Amino acid sequence: MAIADFFITLRGILIIAPWTIELILMDLIISALLPVSYFFPNFVYNASSFVAFTCWNWIQCIFEIFNGGKISISGDVLPEGESAIVIANHVSWTDFYMIQALAVRAGMLGRCRWFSKIELRWVPLLGWGIWGMGMPMVSRNWLKDRAELDRVFAGVVVKKWPTWLISFTEGTRFTPKKYEEAKVWCKGNGRPIPKHLLYPRTKGFVTTVQHLRKAEHMKAVYDMTIAYEHHHKFLQAPTIWESICCGDLSGKRGYKFHVDVKRIPLDELPEDDAGLSKWLETRWIEKGEFLEAKREEWARS
Repeated sequence: MAIADFFITLRGILIIAPWTIELILMDLIISALLPVSYFFPNFVYNASSFVAFTCWNWIQCIFEIFNGGKISISGDVLPEGESAIVIANHVSWTDFYMIQALAVRAGMLGRCRWFSKIELRWVPLLGWGIWGMGMPMVSRNWLKDRAELDRVFAGVVVKKWPTWLISFTEGTRFTPKKYEEAKVWCKGNGRPIPKHLLYPRTKGFVTTVQHLRKAEHMKAVYDMTIAYEHHHKFLQAPTIWESICCGDLSGKRGYKFHVDVKRIPLDELPEDDAGLSKWLETRWIEKGEFLEAKREEWARS
């Protein structure tokens, strides 16, 4: 067993080492572009998008091709090249593979921008690269984050940058413990309890929609629902290291990966803040029903 583990680890190192070098180079390039972004914002955005595409497409190929992660997809067909607000549930660090699978098919992989923790800004290279790409770096205090959000939203609204602006709307990863805490909170506050999900945080979603619906090219909200299974254990995902070093993920290792996407035109969403909050709550109940149906489907297979 120890020998088998050794060769798995060695395989992972050999696979990830070239990609890690590329990631460092990507961060160096984007960090070098950061000082000139004030003078040439469009050039820096487009250049960083191209550099990011090469890096993200590589790690996606490692997961899907080298390591056999078979992602099944359901729901709406996304228009190629369309800008959108992307919301998703959060199960694991590997969730980005599910979202990127759809971004690749829609020709928007390099245009993905993720809400990130503000602490990453001070991480050399990685944080600078994220900042230089125009990703929103937030503290989850929406009053304190106003200036940062205005910076990011201006690029989309004023400069009309093509973008998938992605957020994990629950604000944290799903765990059984957090789910029990969420159920207590929902009961105490008279809120419905979504199945297999935490209650969504509405302030960030409302702020994002109200700003970006002003952009003419921002057409829709993409609601993505991510599901995993491992040997009949629902919502059990591989670790990041497993996803990198282990082959035959959807074969002998027994993992199942699924992402469902619903495309909702922005002009169909409520106009007021309270209506948007209620809409998101309703979507989360519907997502929970979808996840329960997927759990039952996999349990029968």
